[in-house]
Amino acid sequence: MPESTGSAVASDIVVLGKIVGPYGLHGAVRVHPFADDPKAWARLQYWWIGREGSPARFWQKTRVIKCNIQGDTLIANLECLPDRNASEAVHGVLVGVPRAELPPASQGEYYWADLIGLDVFNTRDELLGQILGLIDTPANAVLRVGDGLKPEQLLPFVAAVVVDVDRAARKVCVDWESDW
Repeated sequence: MPESTGSAVASDIVVLGKIVGPYGLHGAVRVHPFADDPKAWARLQYWWIGREGSPARFWQKTRVIKCNIQGDTLIANLECLPDRNASEAVHGVLVGVPRAELPPASQGEYYWADLIGLDVFNTRDELLGQILGLIDTPANAVLRVGDGLKPEQLLPFVAAVVVDVDRAARKVCVDWESDW
């Protein structure tokens, strides 16, 4: 992938989805959305694409030529992908936008990027670890929680488990036992 021509820094980019494969012969790609409202970000004029963990200089700003929703997937034509060969080469690449271009999250809603790194405590005030990432499943999102010492725990990101998210305190309270 060529170096980025955009001025956004990767740490300011909120990942919204992942390119899961080519679509058709003219460079379109299928994008699996991580965001709850892909219609809103499908209307954005520009996306940034980059590989997970790559430095900012490797994220590429690209114009969205066309984007449609097809079932649970977005079909997007991006300026940087002129043909099928180019779209095959970006399989697994992440799609994101700078935080400044996103609307603020509503009450009780969070961008995944805002949750990663928060400490997770249970209702007994026992530290379970930090949020290492999230997994999107058909039923709900799942928090990957770990402390580097014991095996990673997977906690459903649902109201019955997640009692409170306090971004200011960098803390999430869950109804979950440490030995589960």
